Amino acid sequence: MNLSTATAAIDAAVDKAEEIEVPMCVAVVDDGGNLVAFRRMDDALLASVDIAQDKAYSALSLQMPTADLAEVARPGESLFGIHTTNDGRIVVFGGGVPLRSDGELVGAIGVSGGSVEEDVTVAEAGVDAFDS
Repeated sequence: MNLSTATAAIDAAVDKAEEIEVPMCVAVVDDGGNLVAFRRMDDALLASVDIAQDKAYSALSLQMPTADLAEVARPGESLFGIHTTNDGRIVVFGGGVPLRSDGELVGAIGVSGGSVEEDVTVAEAGVDAFDS
């Protein structure tokens, strides 16, 4: 993961956020969970700064979209309580997606600022740009 690749993913995500008219924060991390690039759109929620980064971290560290994590983190499910681990950095709702190159995990994108569905849509736009 390099800055150019991360920026392209963020640009595509921000374009989608502008299209749906929802100010977002978008973060991309590398395979070590280190922040590579970040953008906060004008008027994006302050809380979304950390949430976007934590969604990227969650997707990377658990190697799954955070939307999928929501299912297994419900009460009575196998990962219930996981959101309390890793100093509270694990996010269990949609908007974080792992990024893979040739099947290898190379980073993740995290998006926050809208509804869960909006965050997922914007994150997927970033993933699509990364994949192309």
